[in-house]
Amino acid sequence: MAYDTRLAERVENLLGDRDGLEIRKMFGGLAYLLNGNMACGVVDDLVVLRLGNEGAEQALDEDFIAPMDFTGKPIRSMVYLLPEGHASGARLKKWLNRATVFTSTLPPK
Repeated sequence: MAYDTRLAERVENLLGDRDGLEIRKMFGGLAYLLNGNMACGVVDDLVVLRLGNEGAEQALDEDFIAPMDFTGKPIRSMVYLLPEGHASGARLKKWLNRATVFTSTLPPK
């Protein structure tokens, strides 16, 4: 499975040079870890967002969000941001911010 390299560049640019940020190849795409915890990622042309169980459930009510079902079974704490949802840089930035804010509440690994 490949990932959209232009989308990955956009995500990296928006995440900036944060302390504790690491990029790893995972799931056939890229994962962005904050202090060892996955915050977001890029798989195909989708952005993966870690929002926690409550945040992910609330996000599913919003446009261009889908359950993350990478294995065929939805992962409750994560969602996909569909291509229409990351076409706008402002919208992508908003969602990445939500993911990094949530992930920063987790203990470092």
